Amino acid sequence: MSRLPFYLIVAFLLVAGVALSIHRHVQFEVPWTPGEQRQVWEIEAQVNFTADGGPAKVNMALPSSQQGYRILTEHTASPGYGLAFLEENGGRRAEWSTREATGDQQLYYSVQALVAPESKNPAIESPPLRRDIVWETPYDTAASQVIERAWSRSADPFTFARELITDFTEERQGENARLLLTQFDRTPLLVRLLNQAGVPAREVSGLLLEHGRRRQSLTSWIQVFDDQEWALFDPRTGTRGRPDNLLLWESAGQAVLEVQGGSNSRVGFSMLSRNQPAAAAVRSQLADDTLLNFSIHSLPLEDQALFQTILLIPIGALMVVILRVLVGIKTSGTFMPVLIALAFIQTTLVTGLVGFLLVVAVGLVIRNYLSYLNLLLVARVTAVIITVIAIISVFSVLSYRFGLNAGLTITFFPMIILSWTIERMSILWEEEGPKQVLIQGGGSLLTAVLAYLAMNNPWIRHITFNFLGVQLILMALILLLGNYTGYRLLELRRFKPVTED
Repeated sequence: MSRLPFYLIVAFLLVAGVALSIHRHVQFEVPWTPGEQRQVWEIEAQVNFTADGGPAKVNMALPSSQQGYRILTEHTASPGYGLAFLEENGGRRAEWSTREATGDQQLYYSVQALVAPESKNPAIESPPLRRDIVWETPYDTAASQVIERAWSRSADPFTFARELITDFTEERQGENARLLLTQFDRTPLLVRLLNQAGVPAREVSGLLLEHGRRRQSLTSWIQVFDDQEWALFDPRTGTRGRPDNLLLWESAGQAVLEVQGGSNSRVGFSMLSRNQPAAAAVRSQLADDTLLNFSIHSLPLEDQALFQTILLIPIGALMVVILRVLVGIKTSGTFMPVLIALAFIQTTLVTGLVGFLLVVAVGLVIRNYLSYLNLLLVARVTAVIITVIAIISVFSVLSYRFGLNAGLTITFFPMIILSWTIERMSILWEEEGPKQVLIQGGGSLLTAVLAYLAMNNPWIRHITFNFLGVQLILMALILLLGNYTGYRLLELRRFKPVTED
């Protein structure tokens, strides 16, 4: 029979598991190791205004995920106000409203922004050119001459924007530029000149991030478009490019803050930078599952904690397969060591080993007495189960009385599995002697300890929980091991006399 379909299935599982894991790491920035740290900015915007005494409505621009930053969480504090988040002209805005507001009002908005170098800007459409630009005399002549001068020294929209802005700096400022600046603010004037020259541009507002700063204001920037490409220019210097610490707060060319029913409105920003584990920093974005972002993070925390343990079982199963198929260790029951290893995770290794040996030893003594009663199998196993429960209860009470609180964790042992283990070992003792009991019991305990060490490794716990594609890789490895028909490692000692000859 051809083995090609088998190897195709194994190859598919390996490729799918590796691809899903790499996609999760690259696209969603889930770290490979549990100790990685990420920088997170906590920014608070405080809106202040004086209400007129009637209905009030406040509309403020909000930041979105962009190049270098990803929005994690956002919160507001606005007692007595209704709140809605809106999508307008490609930008996000918050709208507060109330029927009656009097005197000084304060509204708060806070956001967490993750520093994410791999994050890209969303697709932005070029703004429409303004066709209603009208200048009064003599500003029309000055505007035309400024545009003509910059146009002659440029080759494309970006170089034209650079030359135009540079002409308004103090070093190169001519008479026409000085005349226009007496009547217009610098940034709206530059955007107006760019639009008149047929270059799509708009004014956007950004926040320069500095740790520990308070009462900061937004700064104006000019966004210039060339087909689907755009660039950011500093209207004060003409420098092209975006500073690493710039977070675009309003990027749709709209007003940052609009207040109806109030006056003296203003918004100030405070910010702090801190580092936190990368897994926690990206957890909020992982909660939004898609076909390629299937994760446990969308479940409630209680269920996440449960699955964090369940997803370790394939690791323990792989250890059992390796030790039984390749090494040749005998165990009492196929996957009993995995369940014992899970109990060790809850009890710690030393406490679990002591508890396991005590329960099995006392259980074997009592099971030996039950064998003289000639009970039926079902009744005998049931009696063993009740005995195991009684033993665990007694040990828990005694450990608590002696102040050994670690002994209380012995209740995490799987009682049914322990009962069947005691039953198998007792039958094995009667049929093949104590030697086989020690071999299989010792093999089970060794396998359980090795499985525990693998399952309790912080790296493995992190990878199995955050990269579900690893389960496909484990499946492929187990299928390959299941196809092994060679000698086991412990069987090679049978051939030792041959090498001596």
